[in-house]
Amino acid sequence: MNRIGKVSRSPALLAAVLAALVGGCALQAPPAGEDLQREAYGEPIAPDAWVAPGAAAGPVAAGWLDTFGDERLNALVAEAIARNPDLRAAAAQVEQAAAYVRIAGGSVYPAVNLIGRTSGGDGSGSEPLNAAILSVSWELDVWGRVRYGARAAEDQFAAASADLSYAQQSIAALVVRGWVLACEAALQRQLATESLAAAEQLLSLAIDRQRVGIGSELEVRLARGNVDSFRDVVRQLDLGKEQALRALELLVGRYPSAELQAATALPQVAAEVPAGVPSELLERRPDVIAAERRVAAAFSLARQAEAARLPQFTLTGSGAYLDSDILVLQDVDNPIWGLGLGLVMPLYAGGALQAQVELRTAEQKEAVARYASVGLKAFGEVEGALAAERAALERQSILASQVAEGERALELENVRYRVGKTDLRSVTQQQLAVYGARSSLLRVQAERVAQRVNLYLALGGGFGEAGA
Repeated sequence: MNRIGKVSRSPALLAAVLAALVGGCALQAPPAGEDLQREAYGEPIAPDAWVAPGAAAGPVAAGWLDTFGDERLNALVAEAIARNPDLRAAAAQVEQAAAYVRIAGGSVYPAVNLIGRTSGGDGSGSEPLNAAILSVSWELDVWGRVRYGARAAEDQFAAASADLSYAQQSIAALVVRGWVLACEAALQRQLATESLAAAEQLLSLAIDRQRVGIGSELEVRLARGNVDSFRDVVRQLDLGKEQALRALELLVGRYPSAELQAATALPQVAAEVPAGVPSELLERRPDVIAAERRVAAAFSLARQAEAARLPQFTLTGSGAYLDSDILVLQDVDNPIWGLGLGLVMPLYAGGALQAQVELRTAEQKEAVARYASVGLKAFGEVEGALAAERAALERQSILASQVAEGERALELENVRYRVGKTDLRSVTQQQLAVYGARSSLLRVQAERVAQRVNLYLALGGGFGEAGA
């Protein structure tokens, strides 16, 4: 057997490679914190305190779901997090972003390939040719083009992870609001059923009064109309309850059969509203964090496009082993090794490279504008939720007093009707007024719970035990 090749060494080439590695530029940091806010808003806009009243000083609740003290509600939220199709899609997007990070990060390291080949004899007595080649290629990232791409992928992964976290918080809030809606529908039906029972008693009393001669057919017909009115309300509330349960079942990933049992009482809310300070909102809300990471990713992609216009250096190395009796190049030892340095200098691409820089720069401007939009939306949601909950609390106090006064007036009106001092119309009107006040009070109580949920979501407080 003949041995082919020798090891080649080039000190000058190795010195050039080391110089390129040492001289590689450091990556520029993307705008963040106050710098990003100044770029997005012109100047930081977060005040020292919330404008709307009702927020107490203190940290934002991390495990706000537990503040309602409802284990069935906790179980429904957990089921929705595990089974909701939209969340599963968001989780898959995070997995995709993680794969892109690994793909982009792989370009930072050398690529190593092994190539093998063998050929058999042709029947003429010649021996087969056997060859094995090991090749290594490594782009020397002098200008940071590869590293910028890898960092952009990491920021996009962070943005996707924050999107998933915000989606989970949003689903948790939707489940709680759906649960409150179903509970309210059940309680409204119970209230209407009680009013229906009272209307039926009035009808029975009107019939008795007509029979003994102190009533009239008009009173009986008014009483029957009142009964039919409440029966219609009960039927409408039955449908509303079923629709609320179906929507909740869809949200948690179940078949919408309306078989879920609603609670018999609304969740309770804490008296105080720990809302932190406005400036912390931009550091805590997952959707704001996602928008900030997208700005960072766009910044890195713009720098990558700029670096693509500069020369690219590639270090290559290879080793080969050949074994053949018919191919004789030189009588040297196997294997043979080689080391080289390649250069690619962009000279002309029809303006494509410059257009790529302009495209990425425009995308960065868009990301900054979207960050500003998300931040303003976050501030608006907190202020709106604070004001809405404060108004609901004040209305709850007013309506509770109205219900108490109305129920006492209804008692007095019933007494007047029994002794013949008034007719059934005044009793019916007072009964309807009391039902309306009780229904409004229940609606406001449910609204206060929903607004508290909206506030927790707007503040970026986590719903799990660890604030996740």
